[in-house]
Amino acid sequence: MSALDTHALAQLFGAARTHNVWQDRPISDELLHALYEQVKWAPTSANCSPARFVFVKSPEAKAKLDAAMDAGNREKTFKAPVTVIVGADYAFYEKLPQLFPHQPAARSWFEGKPAAIEAAAFRNSSLQGAYLILAARALGLDCGPMSGFNQQLVNETFFAGTAVKANFLINLGYGDPAGVFPRSPRLSFDEACSVV
Repeated sequence: MSALDTHALAQLFGAARTHNVWQDRPISDELLHALYEQVKWAPTSANCSPARFVFVKSPEAKAKLDAAMDAGNREKTFKAPVTVIVGADYAFYEKLPQLFPHQPAARSWFEGKPAAIEAAAFRNSSLQGAYLILAARALGLDCGPMSGFNQQLVNETFFAGTAVKANFLINLGYGDPAGVFPRSPRLSFDEACSVV
């Protein structure tokens, strides 16, 4: 593989921003399919792929989600063309025979082991949510990841009767640069890293 050019890196990282204000531009279902087609190839431990994505797009679904949002997140979420609920399937190990077929014992690594299930589901669904942000940016979308919602209500509304629990949310769309906050500082290499 060769390194991405500086323009591509800027689109993914340096120039990319968290957006809170959205242009009135829809996102097609075809683009959401294309987005997932990229995300699904990114790595998870034992290829367990526990993330389940709900693309909240219709006015009816938006109204249901609105009831679960903290006050500071309601308007920007309602106005975003799509909000992704990044969920974690806590029965992900049931699909390991399909996803990790070369290791027939993989399901037994998790079945009946709540601590192992919790760690793998949360860690890997978080990774997959981050991959979704990068894939969305690569496809020309802007993102606004966030907490600030009633997880229990989201679970009851969107995941009732399943083993899926909401992890975090991502607003997707075409951001309005006028609504971007000034860039916050980041830690330097020496503050955040060590080479041993």
